[in-house]
Amino acid sequence: MKIPAQRNAAAPAREAIDAGTSPIVIGLVNNMPDAAFWATEGQFRMLLNAAMPPGIVWQLRCFTIPDVPRSDAVQGQIAGRYEDIGALWNTQLDGLIVTGLEPRASDLMAEPYWSSLVQLIDWALERTRSTIWSCLAAHAAVLHLDCIPRQPFPEKLFGVFDCEKSRNLKTLTGMPHRWAIPHSRHNGLAMEALIARGYRILSSSPATGADIFEKQWRSRFLFLQGHPEYDAGALLREYRRDVRRFLGGKRENYPNTPFGYFDVRDEETLRDFRRCALRNRSLDLLSHFPEISEASLADRWHEPAIRFYNDWLRHLIAARTSSSGVFVPRRLWSRASHGASARSA
Repeated sequence: MKIPAQRNAAAPAREAIDAGTSPIVIGLVNNMPDAAFWATEGQFRMLLNAAMPPGIVWQLRCFTIPDVPRSDAVQGQIAGRYEDIGALWNTQLDGLIVTGLEPRASDLMAEPYWSSLVQLIDWALERTRSTIWSCLAAHAAVLHLDCIPRQPFPEKLFGVFDCEKSRNLKTLTGMPHRWAIPHSRHNGLAMEALIARGYRILSSSPATGADIFEKQWRSRFLFLQGHPEYDAGALLREYRRDVRRFLGGKRENYPNTPFGYFDVRDEETLRDFRRCALRNRSLDLLSHFPEISEASLADRWHEPAIRFYNDWLRHLIAARTSSSGVFVPRRLWSRASHGASARSA
């Protein structure tokens, strides 16, 4: 995937937005598994680049949690391009994005990265203007902050679903009333529990439950159970990985095709392949997996995703400047200050 260059200082400022003299700095804590790690970084770079208001200079700083299991090959590549999570503690960011993780335990608190993730959540409360928590990272943050557990689904929620914006919202003003969004998860958060603990539902659907929701602490936290950052081929690649796991004996059941994603012809072709796989379960069969061009897949969520991130970036820019356009700094955060003091903000 080609990663676009970030907007440079020479870009014409076509709108009256003053972000100060230094770039808008977005942090990305990339926790995705090895198979999707680099694609995820590219997806967020491209989406932020497309959503950034004209004339704004920005920087993306990438971080990784060392407790997340990695192959030696990927770990070696990360070392040259990513900063350790410890570098965050004395870093000033305008906004932060934390991606999901691949769960290995039924209890999130039993995961090897849990203590690092808790420290990150508490740090973000104090040291960011706003943080976006994606998918499983959203589940972890809500569990830590308000003790709301995720609920397992009978089967994976997987596909592209139409979600509707909640009524009478003063945020997401640039978003349409209804949009499509990819979801890929085995668990969800009950909307009733979220509302009872003060979370505001921004979008939802009967199929997905809460899609986007938020809560204001010292920092504005946005929680996404879906994946607006996905490129057009992301669900195809994930589906193929699930098929590979079935053929290799690493999962019991053959995966369902993602809902609302393939056209009728591709659906039929994939059903034919499924019948063959169930008759002759062998990893060798993967070489005959149907060839579906990613370019032929409709990316129905791309434009709404740009609008959502544009809305978020404008919030960061507005929060960064005072009425006189002077940057308003936050106090420095130390490890000793996280926890109960952050929780009371």
